[in-house]
Amino acid sequence: MNDLRSTERFSDRVEDYVRYRPDYPHALIDWLAHLGVTADWIVADIGAGTGISSRMFLDEEHTVIAVEPNAPMRAAAVQWLGSDPRFRAVDGTAEATGLPDGSVDLVTVAQAFHWFDQASTKREFHRILSPRGLVAVFWNSRRLVGTPFLEGYERLLLEYGNDYVSVAERYADDDTMAEWFGDGYRGMASFPHTQKLDFDALKGRLLSSSYAPRPGHINYEPMLYALRDLYDACASDGGVDFDYDTRIFAGSVHPASS
Repeated sequence: MNDLRSTERFSDRVEDYVRYRPDYPHALIDWLAHLGVTADWIVADIGAGTGISSRMFLDEEHTVIAVEPNAPMRAAAVQWLGSDPRFRAVDGTAEATGLPDGSVDLVTVAQAFHWFDQASTKREFHRILSPRGLVAVFWNSRRLVGTPFLEGYERLLLEYGNDYVSVAERYADDDTMAEWFGDGYRGMASFPHTQKLDFDALKGRLLSSSYAPRPGHINYEPMLYALRDLYDACASDGGVDFDYDTRIFAGSVHPASS
């Protein structure tokens, strides 16, 4: 993890992250309700970033504690959500949240699980959860095939991305997630999700990714030229469809489980 600087690598991408990263489908909330999650459950949103996932739970009347080690991203979350009395943000990591023992009912991790030390994270989540508590790990998994745009976008990342392959390969598969939860595993679900993006939004979405070259890098201008060509070739009805499968895994956690 340290070589990828997981707590720092988004610091210069906050504005694009806030404006162009996708939200999550409401179907996640409905699925968690089937596991017994109700609005009175206190949520710790770990690796909360700019607050996209926190906002989803605030909208469902949860009290939400956003745990985020990156100061610029945490500040963006506070600026966006800080007026809600049910929201607060703290400086902490998945491995050391700083939250009291047994103080939350639902630990959520959106899009960030692949950055964590999984053994230390499991111990910390077990410590902060109440006896009824659950962990829900979810992310938007970009579809790589199926349309000329999706396939062209993947080729673009492979050609111009800084460490794209290293980051992409960190996402866990279904078996790995089930193994992480161990005996407490309650199941998984997958839901389709889409952003409709014009060119400016597509550019912002690309630049919000930690592996996208920044201005001044040798690949930056060629990457944007290639993106423009891809957009012009694929756009219809005012934009391109940026398609995802949103995957969620849930269960209780115990440090000794496997």
